Amino acid sequence: MEDVRDMLRQEVQKALEELARERGIDPKELPEVYLERPKRPEQGDWATNVALQGAKVFGGKPRDVAQALADRLTPGGDSCVAGVEIAGPGFINFRLSSGWMRAVAERVFAEGDQYGRSDLGRGRRVQVEFVSANPTGPLHVGHGRGAVVGDVMTSILAFTGWHVAREYYINDAGLQVDNLGRSVQSRYFESFGQAERAPFPEDGYHGEYIRDVAQAVVAQEGHRFLEQPLEDSLEFFREYGCRMLLDRIREDLEAFGVRFDVWFSEKSLYEDASVPDMIEHLRKRGYAYDQEGAVWFRATEFGDEKDRVLIRSNGVPTYFASDVSYHKNKFDRGFDVVIDVWGADHHGYIPRVRAAVEALGRDPQDFQVILIQMVNLLRHGEPVTMSKRAGQFVTLRDVLDDVGADATRYFFLMRRADSHLDFDLGVAKTQGADNPVYYVQYAHARMASIFREAEARHIPLPEGAEALSAECFGSPEEQALMRQIALFPEEVAKASREYEPHRVVFFAYDLACAFHTFYNASRILGEDPALQAARLAAVRASRIALANALRLLGIGAPERM
Repeated sequence: MEDVRDMLRQEVQKALEELARERGIDPKELPEVYLERPKRPEQGDWATNVALQGAKVFGGKPRDVAQALADRLTPGGDSCVAGVEIAGPGFINFRLSSGWMRAVAERVFAEGDQYGRSDLGRGRRVQVEFVSANPTGPLHVGHGRGAVVGDVMTSILAFTGWHVAREYYINDAGLQVDNLGRSVQSRYFESFGQAERAPFPEDGYHGEYIRDVAQAVVAQEGHRFLEQPLEDSLEFFREYGCRMLLDRIREDLEAFGVRFDVWFSEKSLYEDASVPDMIEHLRKRGYAYDQEGAVWFRATEFGDEKDRVLIRSNGVPTYFASDVSYHKNKFDRGFDVVIDVWGADHHGYIPRVRAAVEALGRDPQDFQVILIQMVNLLRHGEPVTMSKRAGQFVTLRDVLDDVGADATRYFFLMRRADSHLDFDLGVAKTQGADNPVYYVQYAHARMASIFREAEARHIPLPEGAEALSAECFGSPEEQALMRQIALFPEEVAKASREYEPHRVVFFAYDLACAFHTFYNASRILGEDPALQAARLAAVRASRIALANALRLLGIGAPERM
């Protein structure tokens, strides 16, 4: 079903083609019609600069071309145009007829929980890799922000026609895992009063959670490792610690409503010879070379500031080598686009990986990165900086236990991912307009309560959009509400194209604002039957659009609050 913008674009296109025929102009020379929303509501509902773009083709002044087009856009009848104004050097501003509100509602009712869905992805395969925290400790709030950004991004992509795979990359190889193993090993010996036999590593992991892991080993294995050389038992402590902490990560993500289709082990890249295979692939393409005993990648061939080491002179692969191998693996699995969600501290790493992707034979645009900025945790304006369990930071679980998953998801998404975020735990727990997630959810609960009251009074609920007639519906508050509902497909599409999940949060909040304003300005039940039916139809359309937005966000749409 066409949206209002498509209907208006078709009317403008028709007028443009009529004018071209009258003046003997080839339609192929005509500019494409683009519509945008004016910055101020008083300027109208939609605007186009097509007259400015087409002035050269028509050989006249832009305002004259705009006027000629306006003359052919006749308000009334089947047109969705109620008024046309020429502004500035040749912009055309449109005011829509009341029929557009009915058209919006008809689409919402027809599509229901599919309202906003599109086929932008055309069934192409996209992999989104996110969180991917080292299994060396609990998830902190930064991981939580990345988790919800990645999770909602995948929901949006799936809703817009992509075939989506959600993936967690387990960093279970390398120095950080060795440090984890030695940290747990040290706490194990400490529990038997023999800390001096296994000194705590300089770069070890602190926090009570390490002692928890060590105590779990004691409960399972007892004294078994006390008589063994430290190096003989280190592998056990590495594996046990990774497994136990990864299980906790899974539990925290599940509590957060975040799931993955694939948990990919970094260690597997070395076990199945993926790294040497990747290097051989680059050699064949002329992008890997030997120098001073090391293997290098010709990153400068693709705009990077310097070439990068893949294999050190001691034969040990770099982290970059496993990352290149991992991304080769992704594309070898048949993904059309790969999206990584990284912390903002990885900004400088993007050109390096993008260069590798191109060297592997892929279009660099097939690789996209969403950067996640830091989160500042506050409580009533005061910084929150420490977790007893983690010892150095506030964990995601701490926040979930404090304010709940819905509030946490909403607050993490209420700013662009690449902007810093102040998250006030105190505000997130309040029940009032100052708490945005409460404000949005309360709007949905209020919509549900209206229908419960209507049913209790035996008031018939509108099935279609015919009640939205010009005669009884069209106040500024009513129009603003319907205008916001109409934006949903557009905002979801933008969120998908630009990888900006925060757009859906913005939409939900703006819809809640529009609805609360409409509710406060309008008596809905007990009015003239025609007006009552029209307003109930608007509430129904609002409820569908808001529920769809909240579902994409993974946030509940409560019936009561």
